Parts: sequence; structure tokens; C-alpha cells
Amino acid sequence: MGGCEVQAHQRDTKGVITLYYLASPNGRKISIALEEMGLSYELRPVNIFENETLRPEYLEICPNGRVPALVDALPSGEVVKIFESGAILQYLGRRTGLFYPTQSESARAWVDAWVIWQMAGLGPMAGQKTWFLRAADKPGRDPGETSLAIHRYNKEVTRLYGVLERQLAGRDFICDEYSIADMACWPWVEQYGSRDMADSDAFPLIRAWHARIAERPAVERAMQLGVDAIEVPQGFPGARA
Repeated sequence: MGGCEVQAHQRDTKGVITLYYLASPNGRKISIALEEMGLSYELRPVNIFENETLRPEYLEICPNGRVPALVDALPSGEVVKIFESGAILQYLGRRTGLFYPTQSESARAWVDAWVIWQMAGLGPMAGQKTWFLRAADKPGRDPGETSLAIHRYNKEVTRLYGVLERQLAGRDFICDEYSIADMACWPWVEQYGSRDMADSDAFPLIRAWHARIAERPAVERAMQLGVDAIEVPQGFPGARA
């Protein structure tokens, strides 16, 4: 199922983690978390453009047939299989006790709320906007087929950016301390922010937050993972010019 790239870190030797991966916003949430947490893992690129996510062996790990997914073979012999990027982030936070509050239920619930906000709002709405914009670019497409959807999703993405902008007022990170909530949201702003924040005067706090996270060494490493493993067809984000 694609190639694999092994990343070894000395801070953790517990178990064997395999990340089934595409260099997409959802995949990068997990590679950022793994790099930030110093976990050893094996990266297995999954080619969605050749329907590798629909193979029976992959569906055993991720019944939803999407990326990312993660398998963690623990020293006890237990094997954890988990899909959905938000659930993976929460699992890794529990596993390591890093970037996920462990002492305060209220703090943990607040981080969870922002992770789910991204999963239910920022990601899907930005993704739908991208899909309809790409569809509208197809030669011969009747603008009437896509214009209402583009208007709807553009309005909602702008609203969601406003929510994030307000939350960042007076703080460096979404939940005060850097957490899996930032890891969930940042890759979506990284990939689509230049489009969704086209007004250079809009969302200054998001811009500063984005730049702050982009400078983290673990994020820099994560952003390089898997970029050449799969050829992305033209018209899709990440395609080579």
C-alpha cells in the first residue's frame, strides 16, 4: 500500500506505531502530533487516487475508507486500530500526556471542543468550498451548477475564520497552551488560508498564530513527510505545476 518511510525518535520506544498517510490537512494533523510528541512511527503513504483506501485490508483498519488511520502495536500485545484524525489526536494525547490536559477535566473538555469544532466545521466547510471551486473550473461547466454552493460555503468558511479569530484574542494558541486543538486546525489554514484570507487586512490574529506554529521545528519536519510519495493529479491541492 504505497511506500513507507520510517522516522525514529529516541524519546519514546513504547510500541510500534504505523501511520497510514496522505500529505493532506487531515494527514498532517497526525504527522505534526507524532513529531511534536517525539514518537517513533512508520509512515505508510496511501494512494487515494488509486482507491487504496477501499482495499479490504485497509477497510479493516478504517471502515470509513479515508485517511489518515493509525495502528499502535503496544508492548502488552494489544493492538490499537483507530481512524478519524480527531480521535487519533485524542488517543495520542492520552498515550503521551502531551499537548492534551491530563489534570483538569475542564481544560481537557475545552481542547476536545475545539478539536471537534475543526472536525465538524472548519475542515468540512473548507473542503466543500474547495470541491465546488474545483468543479466550477471544469471547462463547459454551467456556473449555475456551482454558484449557490460556492456562495454558501464561502460564507460559512468566513464565519468560521471569524470564530477562530475571536478565540485567539489575547492568547498565542487556541486553548492558551499549544495543544492538539492547534494541530487539528493549523493544517487547514496552512493549505487554504491564502485563499480563505485573501483580504490582507483580515484575520491578523490567525495570521500571527499560523506563523507562530509554522516556525516550530516539529511542524517543519512534518510538512516534509510524504510530499513526493504519491503523484497528485492536476486540479487537486498539492499537484505539481
